[in-house]
Amino acid sequence: MEKKIRILGTRGIPAQHGGFETFAQYLALFLSQRGWHVTVYCQEDSAGKIREETWQGVRRVVIPVARQGAAGTILFDLKATLHALREQGVSLTLGYNTAIFSLLFRLAGKKNLMNMDGIEWKREKWSYLERQWLYFNEFSGSFLANHLIADHPEIARHLNRYVAESKITTIPYGAEVVTEADAALLTPWQLTPKRYAIVIARPEPENSILPIVRAFSQKRRGYQLAVLGNYTPETNPYHCEVVQSASDEVRFLGAIYDIKTVQALRYYARLYLHGHTVGGTNPSLVEALGAGNAVVAHDNPFNRWVAGEEAHYFKDEPTCAQVFTQLLDDEQALAKMEAASRHRHQTMFLWEKVLKEYEAVLLRYL
Repeated sequence: MEKKIRILGTRGIPAQHGGFETFAQYLALFLSQRGWHVTVYCQEDSAGKIREETWQGVRRVVIPVARQGAAGTILFDLKATLHALREQGVSLTLGYNTAIFSLLFRLAGKKNLMNMDGIEWKREKWSYLERQWLYFNEFSGSFLANHLIADHPEIARHLNRYVAESKITTIPYGAEVVTEADAALLTPWQLTPKRYAIVIARPEPENSILPIVRAFSQKRRGYQLAVLGNYTPETNPYHCEVVQSASDEVRFLGAIYDIKTVQALRYYARLYLHGHTVGGTNPSLVEALGAGNAVVAHDNPFNRWVAGEEAHYFKDEPTCAQVFTQLLDDEQALAKMEAASRHRHQTMFLWEKVLKEYEAVLLRYL
C-alpha cells in the first residue's frame, strides 16, 4: 500500500510563520523518512501559476495568491483543496478557518482529517462577523471532516458537544529539547543570563500582557522583564497602554524571528511568563518546557494541563505581582520548577512521541 498524505491549511514549509507551519515541517519530514509520499501546500504572495518543487524529499505545491489578508487565505485554501481532490491518499487539514471546503472532500469520497486548533472564535481580536465566520467553520469542520484531532483535552471536550467522542483523538504539539544556547545572542539587548524574566506572545489583551507588565513594574525588582512582540504604541491603544505601564526594568525587544536567538532568550530566562487565556496546547509554552524554563502561567485549564502542577499560576495583576515577589530570588523553588518542566516535556511533548501518534491516526484512514 502506498502511503500518501497531503497537508493543507498552513502557509507551507520551510516554516517561517508560526506554530502550525513548524508542526507541518516536523510531520512532513518525519513521514517522508518513514516511507510516506508527502505533499505540503504552500502559499506564495505573488501572481502566477501553481508549480511543484521538492524540499528535503517533500513535495511542495506552491500556490501564488496575489490578494492579501483573509481573502487571500480563503482563496489559497480553496485552490489547495481543489488540487488535493485530484490526488490519492489521505488529507490532513491544519486549522478549521475554511473548514466549509471539507464538503468537497466528502462529495468526492476523499478522507480528510482535521486538527481543530484552539477555540479561535472566542478570541477578542476578531470582530463580530469574523467570530461568526470562525464559529460556522468550527461547526462545519466538526461534521465534515472524517476525524478530528484536538491538541488538548479541553479542546476535545469542547468538540464533543458537536460529535461523538470516538471521532476525536487528542494529540498535543511537540518541542525540541534545548540543553544549551549561545549566551552571546543576548548581547544586543544587554541582557544577562538568569537576570531577566521573559514574555513571548502576540501583544493582544487575551495574552495578559498588560497585567504582567503592570505586576512586574509595581516596584523595583532588580531583574529585567524582556517582552517580545511587535508593539506599535503610536497606532494601537492597547500597545500604548502596555508601554506606558512599564517601568525602566521592562525591555521591549520587538518581534524576533531567528530561531536560535529566541531559543537563547528563552533558555537563559529566569522565569517564562505565559499569559494566554484562550486556546489549547500553545507551542510557545511547550517550547518553554523543552528549554527547562521555570513557568509562570495564567491560571486556566489549558495552561494547567500543559505546564503541570509544579508551575506557578496567576489570575490577575495582584496575583502575578505576588508570584514575581515570591519567586525571583528563590533559587531553590526555581530549580524545582525547571526540573519539573523538563520532566513534563520528556513525558508528554517529545516530537517523536507526538509524530508517531499522528502517523497511527493517519494509517487508520489511509
